[in-house]
Amino acid sequence: MEFTLDCKTRPDGSKANALRREGLIPVSLYGHNGAESVALTVDAKTVETLLRSASVNNSLVQVNVPDLPWNGKAMLREVQKHPWKGYLYHISLFSVGSQVSLEADVPVHVVGEAPGVKTGGGALDVILSQLHVRCAPERIPEFIEVDISN
Repeated sequence: MEFTLDCKTRPDGSKANALRREGLIPVSLYGHNGAESVALTVDAKTVETLLRSASVNNSLVQVNVPDLPWNGKAMLREVQKHPWKGYLYHISLFSVGSQVSLEADVPVHVVGEAPGVKTGGGALDVILSQLHVRCAPERIPEFIEVDISN
């Protein structure tokens, strides 16, 4: 699934709480130009919509920043939320190139019914809920489906 974020550069001296009151979320973009990071802002409703279907360390996002010469794909690395109120504090993005291989945690979806559970009255104990994979950014699967019916 393709996700897009339209960001703006964060003004110098702007306070994060003031941005949040205006309906904006602070964003840090790392890795687009060596070790330099860029402070950005994005609309809070856009991020909430994104987070309904995107997951951290697994989803690529097309980042568009009109004020920067760089526009490209980035991995959603971190989402910070208020501890008990649950509203968004901050997100971190890590830019990726197509020649780079990334490590990502991919969820495992178990489908079917195990024969031991079906006929023998056993219980299914799923030990591994995600797999750590290394691949090109555009080849990261949303999930890995495991059929346990046979």
